[in-house]
Amino acid sequence: MSERQKIIAVIGDSQCSSEVAKLAEDVGFQIAKKGAILICGGYGGVMEAASRGAKRGGGLTIGILSGKDPDEANPSIDIPIVTGMRDARNAIIARSADGVIAVAGSFGTLSEIAFSLIFKKPLVGLRTWQLSHEDPQKAISLKTAGDAAEAIETLWESFNC
Repeated sequence: MSERQKIIAVIGDSQCSSEVAKLAEDVGFQIAKKGAILICGGYGGVMEAASRGAKRGGGLTIGILSGKDPDEANPSIDIPIVTGMRDARNAIIARSADGVIAVAGSFGTLSEIAFSLIFKKPLVGLRTWQLSHEDPQKAISLKTAGDAAEAIETLWESFNC
């Protein structure tokens, strides 16, 4: 029996600069080239750029939408899943993924990072949040990468541990 395809979440803001969009698109492309499925929030910004990159790489994309209308998904989403759950859908994205790549992002991204950590999902950051705590025993070391290829390789290494 063959191993199932990995599902990689790309999390990030619904609005982003062209530089961050390019980075997210590269991440999506790298995910597809690894033969993995991309899951994201399904809307614009980082989510749309990553989905576009995955499609360019021949990959499959899933969008976990916060609303109730599948037509709100960005054009590069193959499978829109409507939840009507607003930000609570962030837990679904993190729980469904085998690993997570955070690209930049705002507070919604931070909540997805937190869920990823709670669910003990491998997580790599690209130009995203720095996490610290006054208690050194609670400090979190978020793996970071300099580019899309390094992010996916770092994440993939965590699957082989």
